[in-house]
Amino acid sequence: MAVVKDAEQDFKPQKKKTSSDEDDKRRKKMVPGGLMKAMIRPGGGDAMPSDGDQVIYHSTVRTLDGVVVESTRSEFGGKGTPIRHVLGKSKMILGLLEGLPTMLKGEVAMLKMKPELHYGEDDCPVSVSDSFPKDAELNFEIELIDFSKVKVVTEDFGVLKKVLHEAQSWENPRDLYEVKARVSAKLGNGQSLQLQMTGEPILFTFGKSEVPKGLEMGIGTMSRGEKAVIYVTSQYLSQSPLLPSVEGIEEVHFEVELIHFIQVRDLLGDGRLIKRRIRDGKGEFPMDCPLQDSQLRVHYKGMLVNEEKTVFYDTRVDNDGQPLEFSSGEGLVPEGFEMCVRLMLPEEISLVTCPPDYAYDKFTRPDNVPEGAYVQWEIELLGFEMLKDWTGMDFRAIMNDVEKTKGTGNRLFKEGKFALAKAKYDKVLREFNHVNPQDDEEGKEFANTRSLLNLNVAACYLKMGDCRKSIETCNKVLDANPVHVKALYRRGMAYMEAGDFEEARRDFNKMVTIDKSSEVNAKAALLKLKQTEQEVEKKARKQFKGLFDKKPGEISEVGLDDKGNETIIENKNDDAQEPLISDQEEMDGDGDAREVPAPARMGSFSRLLTSGMNLFKSLGVNRCSIL
Repeated sequence: MAVVKDAEQDFKPQKKKTSSDEDDKRRKKMVPGGLMKAMIRPGGGDAMPSDGDQVIYHSTVRTLDGVVVESTRSEFGGKGTPIRHVLGKSKMILGLLEGLPTMLKGEVAMLKMKPELHYGEDDCPVSVSDSFPKDAELNFEIELIDFSKVKVVTEDFGVLKKVLHEAQSWENPRDLYEVKARVSAKLGNGQSLQLQMTGEPILFTFGKSEVPKGLEMGIGTMSRGEKAVIYVTSQYLSQSPLLPSVEGIEEVHFEVELIHFIQVRDLLGDGRLIKRRIRDGKGEFPMDCPLQDSQLRVHYKGMLVNEEKTVFYDTRVDNDGQPLEFSSGEGLVPEGFEMCVRLMLPEEISLVTCPPDYAYDKFTRPDNVPEGAYVQWEIELLGFEMLKDWTGMDFRAIMNDVEKTKGTGNRLFKEGKFALAKAKYDKVLREFNHVNPQDDEEGKEFANTRSLLNLNVAACYLKMGDCRKSIETCNKVLDANPVHVKALYRRGMAYMEAGDFEEARRDFNKMVTIDKSSEVNAKAALLKLKQTEQEVEKKARKQFKGLFDKKPGEISEVGLDDKGNETIIENKNDDAQEPLISDQEEMDGDGDAREVPAPARMGSFSRLLTSGMNLFKSLGVNRCSIL
């Protein structure tokens, strides 16, 4: 018999009521003599079930003159399948809610209930047929077969797990993992169920519907070496190679031993970058992986994804047997390679299949690797060392370390690896929260360095196309020092990129009033701003030409091209795509990423056209009628 569903039906969005809360209110309805218990057969032990326990029991309901009303037992017309409930969570009649916790395992007892303690209760959470004598006093003969703690896998109690043997690790299988397990099964009435994949441990790929859905959901909560019983009701018994036919089956109890699983990860989520662990490493995933910046040592063999599996590089052959050593987070190896190594354990071996855009199309490509080629790397992580933290270091040693990290960020910035560069600057800024300068001189150096790092982050944001975050980062500097000329300049460039021309002009003009030496840069920026505004205006006039020069009552087409197509949408082929900051980047003496003024992107023009289009759409037309 299927587990009865949760009683959580009526609730307010802001505060979800639990079954326990409802049950506590129902218990107040108990009256003396409403529930009477008589033991028929004693149970064993001294433990009794409590809230959160799954209880498994047979039930036979009779009238006071002995007529059987309903039963789970086959000899009284039932299916022979006992009931399973989770105390404090499942829907239950009040008499059982109170009576079951008084019973021992194996005990048989008679519970005599008045109507208000069974289905005659006002707002009873369990419904019965109209023919059921719910207004009569009834006897419930209950045999408590078993009870135990369970993990609720699905909220409707369609999948529950009872742990038989705990595991030592805590990593669970997930989609694409290759799983090895021993599985046996019984029906709810205890009858053995023949599975198609029997004898040897079964092998299946998680997420490929090779085992019933409910069984897979339960295994997804298990760890290596764990043994458990997974209770699965009919709605989660999907057809599969393990159980080809599920017709007529109400529930199955799967006994599972999770022997092993192989980690297979889809790092991009589209099936292109796949990491498959072929030898386990030492430690626990992911705590013992080099997730943070580390000094890594690996052996690897690179192969083309072709029939021959052509090897194009092998550290054990082409590097005199020496491993590759590199620092993560510095763009020193292809992106896909580093993403996978960061998820490896020491001594692990993994096979990585990588698409060209995460391999050598954006990285120095070996001569024997064709452009656009997929590659495979067989990688062994020999070990890694976390980069030293600043604990116990004096201020000068910390600042020397900062300069090294900032220098790495500057190199990455020049190479166009803006996300990696930003990560370096951000890392130092986070660590700065734990640095305490000891005197004014150290405090001044510390503040100046933090400002330059924030400005470098702002430059990265600008290069990554996020001008609003660039402005916000500049504001951090200006909040501390409102007359910081470099921050005004960078914020002005970001404002110009965002199309906020007046704000940009205000920042550029303010630069000159603060520092006369910045006049050259400020004038160049203002000139570029003027050119940008003129270009925006020119393009707007061109796009909206003829819109308002028709006679009253005539229709004017909006921005038609030579073929008669509307061009009010963003034009992707004009000079609107010119970058705000030129590809030439310089690092000034302070290590700050400094832009050379260059033609601005016409992002504001695109926004103008989009706004116009939205206006027409909001009016219900795509053309403008002059009345």
